[in-house]
Amino acid sequence: MLIAEAQRDVRRVYRSGAVGLFVSAAVWALSAFLAGWVSTRWSIAAMLAGGFFIYPLTQLVLKCLGGPAALPARHPMRELAFEVAIVGPLMLPLIGAATLHKAAWFHPAFMIAIGGHYLPFSFLYGMRQFLVLGVALLVSGLAIGLYAPGLSILGAWMTAGLLLAFGAAHLGLNRKEQSGRDPA
Repeated sequence: MLIAEAQRDVRRVYRSGAVGLFVSAAVWALSAFLAGWVSTRWSIAAMLAGGFFIYPLTQLVLKCLGGPAALPARHPMRELAFEVAIVGPLMLPLIGAATLHKAAWFHPAFMIAIGGHYLPFSFLYGMRQFLVLGVALLVSGLAIGLYAPGLSILGAWMTAGLLLAFGAAHLGLNRKEQSGRDPA
């Protein structure tokens, strides 16, 4: 199997990442809402709990939409998909350390972590758009954390918005590709 074929399979199964981006946007929006109107503690709890359920919720939505919810067992991209998926949870100790030092760094640290998490999606899906998303999150998280930690909640809302916008764009690209039209 050629890399381009394997990437096309990943885009087909995961709808170009759109479903996962929508689920992630919902988790970020919930966390941002809780940070602004309830408490930082509830915001952090929602992000951590929600983060662990992004992949299972994505699979559930994919199943409800019809079609496969995961790559076949012997698919050449399956291992990379798993490795990319576990990067987020492996970053939690670093995010926790940043948050213990300064609570306002929670969302910016998470933005940096998931920005890095999205970079290899570019190869996994064969979509450079993930590089743009990853860099945008990395740079924004770093800027907010270093220069404007008081805007942490704004960073969470911005992340939810970016994920939602990229999810909508990826859904459109996926529909074009699946209908046989050139997605570029």
